[in-house]
Amino acid sequence: MSQAWRLRRGLSIAAFVLALDQLVKFAMLRYLIDGFRPSVEVLPFFNLVVVWNYGISFGMFNTGSASAAYLFAALALAIVAGLVWWLRNAENGTVVLALGLVVGGAIGNVVDRLRFGAVFDFFDFHVLGYHWPAFNIADAGITIGVACLFYDSFFGGENRLK
Repeated sequence: MSQAWRLRRGLSIAAFVLALDQLVKFAMLRYLIDGFRPSVEVLPFFNLVVVWNYGISFGMFNTGSASAAYLFAALALAIVAGLVWWLRNAENGTVVLALGLVVGGAIGNVVDRLRFGAVFDFFDFHVLGYHWPAFNIADAGITIGVACLFYDSFFGGENRLK
């Protein structure tokens, strides 16, 4: 697997995640905010909600300041640069997939920070009164990508995608 192939494949995955994330966010913004719907029950355990995340993962370091959004965006872009370098040297298809998912998700959330000063989250899963933190497609891409990296790290070898 050549460097060019790894980079092209991983960046294609990242572009897909980024495009899907921004498309779904656009639709949810129109439906929820423009439609004056702060919350919509879809299923007994799933709602669509409007949540603005001014912090990082799960709202940590939520200062609400405008400068924090730019700081978090810059930090995310620095991490993305490192991940793209790693992608060029990825050893197998699982890592290429994982890094593409993480890069696309990270850039999707950077776009939000630069546009809105916060990340727009809207998926709300809950059970017995406990709500998982609201998230979006970009967050799902990052989470699945990290899970793939853990899988490859622990169970790689013969099970790796080629």
